[in-house]
Amino acid sequence: MKKLLSLSIAAALGGILFGQPAGAADNDGQALVKQGEYLAVAGDCAACHTAPGGKPFAGGLAINTPIGNIISTNITPSETAGIGRYSLTDFERAIRQGIRRDGAHLYPAMPYTSYAVITDSDMKALYAYFMQGVAPVDVRPQTTALPFPFNLRFSMAVWDSLYARAAPFVADAGHSAEWNRGAYLVQGLAHCSTCHTPRNFLMAEQSGQALAGASLGTWFAPNITPDKQAGIGQWSAGDIASYLQTGRSPTGSQAGGPMLEAIDKSFSKLSAADIHAIVTYLQGVKPQSANAPPGRLAATQPLISDVGLMNGSASQGGRLYAEHCSTCHQVSGQGSHGLPALYNNAAFRRPVADNAVMAILDGLTPASGQAMPAFRTVMNDQQVATLVNYLFKNDGDAGVRTTPERVNTLRNGGAPSPLLAIAKGGMIALLVVVIVLVIGGGILKSRRRQR
Repeated sequence: MKKLLSLSIAAALGGILFGQPAGAADNDGQALVKQGEYLAVAGDCAACHTAPGGKPFAGGLAINTPIGNIISTNITPSETAGIGRYSLTDFERAIRQGIRRDGAHLYPAMPYTSYAVITDSDMKALYAYFMQGVAPVDVRPQTTALPFPFNLRFSMAVWDSLYARAAPFVADAGHSAEWNRGAYLVQGLAHCSTCHTPRNFLMAEQSGQALAGASLGTWFAPNITPDKQAGIGQWSAGDIASYLQTGRSPTGSQAGGPMLEAIDKSFSKLSAADIHAIVTYLQGVKPQSANAPPGRLAATQPLISDVGLMNGSASQGGRLYAEHCSTCHQVSGQGSHGLPALYNNAAFRRPVADNAVMAILDGLTPASGQAMPAFRTVMNDQQVATLVNYLFKNDGDAGVRTTPERVNTLRNGGAPSPLLAIAKGGMIALLVVVIVLVIGGGILKSRRRQR
């Protein structure tokens, strides 16, 4: 309240000194806060910085990464637990460079490598919103505790020197204003490459493979370039726009996992103009052929009857489907009452089966529309693998299969990063070297005493 009062007094004084009515200054300030609120939605800030059942932007969400859980921070204007003491310069440094007010480095789970392109004017609007439009929460979340050596935040300075950037977006004069707006959103605030670009063993985005698809540990973010086999080259502009606005596309795609959350909390709230700008940009990026599915699709929809179920001759996959899926998706998988058809569904035309497995394990809960229940506690790993392989064979790409072992890995949060093994091996090697040096030093001392 004191901060808002002081801002109002400052606005009034500014009006007196510079000939601008105080009311006009207040209106400008409110407009800036409103602009910042829209930008925060475009940046999907709430998704990471609001824990389930928690207060907006108060942090505390455990973000699963291949090197351990990273706990999101409080970014409310609290002076004791949040960013209330941040100046605009401090705020900008954290957003663009991943460096906190105290000089500590952030982990790139915070997509500062993408946010670096945010323009100066938008940065001021974001700062105004977080300082004036967000309620302070004086509760500090649990501290992130990654295993050694990743708990040494200063090591991120080396990573940043290799992979971070700090240059605001500059429009390309060779493209339209709509394309440039889309580029700004996709490359920056929407940080699409964070999920959809494959990463190297140091967990940095691979240059030259922008938006070619990548595993997120559990869910798989597909290729979203205009390649016709591997990407979304066969989608119309309307198909892409519909998917971003509703989570569904006429192509048979339904969003799940992190993408469903991004649509519910961010893309669905963007203006139609911004959605079309994103579509324009995506349709114009360089096609990438990586992560194309095998392409073993059935020529016609299989005719699945319940005869086999009645006489007991159905496969184990067929029986699991009849027991857990047919009520909603119908015996032949054609869907009904707004529920999607499974035949030729995009979920079964991916290069890997991970998304289908995750949808079965955790279900799908869109902000609007019917939810799919979770079967995590209903089916074991073998049953999930059997059902998923049955669905790919009958309704999608028969060249894709999963295993009970893979289901178990996904059930438990995905495979750990090779960096953990490398770090552990390095620690063991260092310990061996230290032991050898200590023993060697002891032997030398003993020999000197004998002399």
